[in-house]
Amino acid sequence: MPRRMTTLLAAAAFALLGVLGVASPAAAVTPAEKLSVLTSWTQTSASSYNSWNSARNNRAPWAEYNFDWSTDYCSSSPDNPLGFSFQLSCYRHDFGYRNFKAVGQFPANKSRLDSAFYEDLKRVCATYNSVVRPACTSLAWTYYQAVRAFGKVAVSQADLDRAAKMKSDAERAAGLIH
Repeated sequence: MPRRMTTLLAAAAFALLGVLGVASPAAAVTPAEKLSVLTSWTQTSASSYNSWNSARNNRAPWAEYNFDWSTDYCSSSPDNPLGFSFQLSCYRHDFGYRNFKAVGQFPANKSRLDSAFYEDLKRVCATYNSVVRPACTSLAWTYYQAVRAFGKVAVSQADLDRAAKMKSDAERAAGLIH
């Protein structure tokens, strides 16, 4: 009986250690697993964005995936044009571009990455007052068209001036400014 109890306790201890992940090193992440997570974090939905952002804020559980979390945000274009917060949308777009390039799957995913970027920007714009939202949406469309055509964000001063005028005209029409 004592031997059986010892064996049972040892088995229970190993099971607990296995659940806690300390019994043995975890198996290395396979390329397919990395691609699956990467794909799930770069869809057009808000839930995909939220999953990516949660992982961005808590990277430790994802360390073995060796994701490239570097970013230059909106590259040579403003990160927060006219005060509209595009920075995190640009960050996720960089994440998708850099990591799909690293796994050799960029061409097959570029269109979806660009569409996810545009959906992220539109969700940002939806958080603004309906008076200035059209200016935000116009800039979102311009940023999207730039990445779609050139693979990077390149917004001109003329684009910013046009959107600033739209924003100012809308605010004036709504009586927000004189």
